Amino acid sequence: MGRFLRWTAGLLLLAAMGGAAMVGTGAVTVPPRYDPWAPLDIAEAPNLLTRLKLSRLDGAPRQCHAVLGDAGLRFSPVTDRQTGPGCGLTDAVQVSRSAVAFNSGFTVTCPLAAAWMLFETHTLQPAAQRHFGQRVTRVRHLGSYACRNVYGRAEGRRSEHATANALDIAGFTLADGTTIALPGDWTPQDGRKGAFLREVRDGACEVFRAVLGPDYNEAHRDHFHLDMGPYRVCR
Repeated sequence: MGRFLRWTAGLLLLAAMGGAAMVGTGAVTVPPRYDPWAPLDIAEAPNLLTRLKLSRLDGAPRQCHAVLGDAGLRFSPVTDRQTGPGCGLTDAVQVSRSAVAFNSGFTVTCPLAAAWMLFETHTLQPAAQRHFGQRVTRVRHLGSYACRNVYGRAEGRRSEHATANALDIAGFTLADGTTIALPGDWTPQDGRKGAFLREVRDGACEVFRAVLGPDYNEAHRDHFHLDMGPYRVCR
């Protein structure tokens, strides 16, 4: 039985026994990763409860900061402020580095930073090891916060970037100095670099709410847009 089916079977069994209530009252003890009330642990492989635990970090900055600190992310809390109509920072953090270096620091919402750490730990680095036998040591981003509408249009809804709830990733550098970047390495897709980028994109979809890349439209041909907004998209 596959891992997904095992998780599903286990949760259905708990539900049939009234397990959620029993775990919540302490009548049944389960490992923290299968306990819906346990805090998110970045080191644990994602499962069916990961999204639930990640969602609970929204509006809970102390808990979110603890999760990031335990994961080894270097960050500083950012003071809440409005920067324009529909723009501003709430429960945001300034990220300086993680296990990888970035081309520059960036400001994102704390839940997005937690999602990044899940992605880096369980998707990005394993994919690099599988395809190249080494780790990613540097990530190049194109920015996070920008008070603007979607696509920078004069009218329309605000982008997730307007509240630092999105991050655009353009490329990666491996331990030996090899670079992998969009859009050049997206095609041909039968090469190692293209296969790596597609695995990274697909894995990001398991953590972030929206993942947009070259297959979505021309505006995203040179980066992966990652956000924790209300819409689920994986393209």
